[in-house]
Amino acid sequence: MVYDPDIHHRRSIRLRDYDYSCDGAYFVTICTYQRECLLGEIMNRTMRLKEYGRIVQTQWQQLPEHYSGIQLDEFVVMPNHIHGIIEIVGAQSIVSTKTVGEIIRGFKARCTYAINQLRNNPGSPVWQRNYYERVIRDDRELDAIRQYIVENPVKWEEDENNPTRL
Repeated sequence: MVYDPDIHHRRSIRLRDYDYSCDGAYFVTICTYQRECLLGEIMNRTMRLKEYGRIVQTQWQQLPEHYSGIQLDEFVVMPNHIHGIIEIVGAQSIVSTKTVGEIIRGFKARCTYAINQLRNNPGSPVWQRNYYERVIRDDRELDAIRQYIVENPVKWEEDENNPTRL
């Protein structure tokens, strides 16, 4: 099939003219390739990480070591996606602060490399293209998103990402 920009386009969910390297909190969701449940499973409403899920969790926890000026908030690994909150702090005083997109790109690349080394399958996709992010605008929204992340494993049966959902 030949590329046709009128048909093959993706609508951006990014805020137009927003600087994604400025101070603030950002909620991100990243799904595995074809939403395959390769990161773990929910048992008794609790997430049980597989080896790949442990890699993802470790890589997330190491993000502040790779990017100055960020702090991590709530985070959860689900069977086929992750949710997390990244806070960029002191961006004006730190020249090397990256955008949320650059941070997520690096995270996905490190996870993909480590997982593919483990499964001896270089070049195999681990993540869906792109990711979802939302700029968190106030403390009320931050608290609601934190609660959503914490409760995500308990609500797996109703989750739209659950391939066994009825």
